[in-house]
Amino acid sequence: MTVTEAAGEPLHADAPLAALARLTTTARFDDLPAAVVGKARHHLLDTLGAALAGADSTETTALLRMLTATEPAADACVWGTGIALSPRNAALVNGVSAHALELDDAGGCDHSGAVVVPAALAAVAATSTPVSGAALLTAVVVGYDVARRVLEACGGYWPHNEAGWHSTGTCGPFGAAAAASAVLGLGTERTAHALALAGSFSGGIWAFVHDGAMSKRLHAGRAAEAGVTAALLAAHGVTGPAQVFGDVWGGFLRTLAPTSADPAALTAGLGRTWRISRCSLKPYASCRSTHSSIDAVGEILDTHRLTADDVAGVHVRLDPAVHGMCGGTDVTTLPAAQLSLPYAVAARIALGGAGLGAYDAENRRSPQVSSVLERVVLEVDPSMDRDTEPVVTLTTRAGAVHQKQVTDPLGSATNPLDGHAVTAKFHELASRALPPARTEAVADTVGRLETLGDARTLVDLLGHPRPRKDRI
Repeated sequence: MTVTEAAGEPLHADAPLAALARLTTTARFDDLPAAVVGKARHHLLDTLGAALAGADSTETTALLRMLTATEPAADACVWGTGIALSPRNAALVNGVSAHALELDDAGGCDHSGAVVVPAALAAVAATSTPVSGAALLTAVVVGYDVARRVLEACGGYWPHNEAGWHSTGTCGPFGAAAAASAVLGLGTERTAHALALAGSFSGGIWAFVHDGAMSKRLHAGRAAEAGVTAALLAAHGVTGPAQVFGDVWGGFLRTLAPTSADPAALTAGLGRTWRISRCSLKPYASCRSTHSSIDAVGEILDTHRLTADDVAGVHVRLDPAVHGMCGGTDVTTLPAAQLSLPYAVAARIALGGAGLGAYDAENRRSPQVSSVLERVVLEVDPSMDRDTEPVVTLTTRAGAVHQKQVTDPLGSATNPLDGHAVTAKFHELASRALPPARTEAVADTVGRLETLGDARTLVDLLGHPRPRKDRI
């Protein structure tokens, strides 16, 4: 059965929903600026690397145990494994893997890569019609755009997340639905239904921040799964609420952002300014809000040729929002450690970096790291704006005082990783799950993706190819 055979009800959508659906169905690769295409390629490769590294994470392993015990095998691959599931379940698992080690990108919905890329590739596995590499890249760009616009319509990252919502889980389903709808070629009407349905599948709260619970990782996977489910339901004629973004009782913005909503952000510069350009890639395996402090203390150490033994203390002045999110010092679990700004600073000083290895259990329990962690003091400054990066002051045992504030941390949109760094990061992460030849093949395929007539070439490299059946 093809998507064009499924019946559907007409949707008299509100203007923003209709506009987002039109963008999703009319965006063309040839109309995308070269810089946007290059950014999409980097974020795609980066997400695949993060997911391959996370394929044996605690969260992914537990999730796979549950799914393989309760769900039949299918033909959508779980990246880096020999397991194949339904497209929806593959999107779920691959999204969790991509976010499992806190190495995925930020600045979109927030973690758009872990949501949009698994959804887009699951949709490739769900259709019997070949999807070109150019169409896949375009779908990724559109997915990032829609997801970020929904977050901006909620008032932006801080108002929405400070209200207790985890925007990856709440806004991500819209981006995943857009990417999946574009890949499936649903057309404007059914794409609008898919986006509308995504609003009903939205969810995710910040309660995990208090104990480092695994639920944070699940939000990305659930958002990816929700978007794929919404697109497949729309393909089969299931309808969504036309007023999902309307100022009506039960509307998405009125419900999830009652005091901060900015509906105009849904369509401002639509089709002209692509939101993926605002996203960042992570050089460190920790929350993005810790990166500026890592860079600042690193620059101080490098400039003055200091070692951990030289450091008497580190003072970090930061705004209340970042402190509430990343001010903890509990490092007993990986999720808690990756949300700890003090630990990130201590790891950079004691271990020389804050990469994935710095967050191994052995390093988290290290006396050397613990000794430095005890010397890190945070000061909350209520006068600091939520978007102002922390100010780091390092005092040496000799009495010297060095202060640094990094306004554009490495990997941010204003200080991006170059192509070599992106590729190097991918190889380091992907090699944890794939043999060298396969890792190289994935990187090469992403590098020339727009030349591929069938994006399943990439999908098959990420897992073990299975016999294909007729799909939607």
